[in-house]
Amino acid sequence: MSVVAARAGAPTRAATPDPGTIKGTVTTTAAPATGPIKVTINENVCGQTQPDPSVVVGNGGGLANGVVTISGTRASAATMITVTNQQCRFAPHVQVARPGATLRITSEDQILHTTHAYAEDERTLFNIALPLPSISFARPLERARLVRLACDTHPWMRGFVVLTEEIAAVTAPDGSFVLSNVPPGTHELRFWHERFKAAPQKVTVTSDGTAEVKIRAQESLVVSR
Repeated sequence: MSVVAARAGAPTRAATPDPGTIKGTVTTTAAPATGPIKVTINENVCGQTQPDPSVVVGNGGGLANGVVTISGTRASAATMITVTNQQCRFAPHVQVARPGATLRITSEDQILHTTHAYAEDERTLFNIALPLPSISFARPLERARLVRLACDTHPWMRGFVVLTEEIAAVTAPDGSFVLSNVPPGTHELRFWHERFKAAPQKVTVTSDGTAEVKIRAQESLVVSR
């Protein structure tokens, strides 16, 4: 806890509570994606099949590639994030960023890719062609929204960037997540996933403390495409 010393005769300032941490796991009883996706073009680079990244479930039912946000909080300053066209997939599949961040787009594959970004209303935000590996472009991510990434050449390729002012984290392959620098108090956690949903959940964080939470996700009738 941060304490400010007062001069003699001056009013004492209240101690500033230190931020805390939320650690948790998102789980589901759903099975992983049913099977690989058949590749129909550039098999020499992409292979005959590609794994389906939409439902990645680890040991114990941990659900990967979800985003947990703390409603009403404010994250640290915007930074640059990178999405790479890698073995005919967008890597990473899901990211979070603050509005005002810059998205760096690059490729490692010796084939033509595009990174076509869509808003939730299917409006094109930008469409970048990457005909060669090791070249890169940068585009601004200007406001809070969900951005869907697609490749016009390879229809199975998709990725997502969740742009939010709030403190947020992406779940790991085992479903775990960590939210740092959380103001003390009671907060509401919200969850996003391209195929799953979960009810908002309350959690209380103490000064310099760590709160633990478990979130149960279930398949949603509304799927992000």
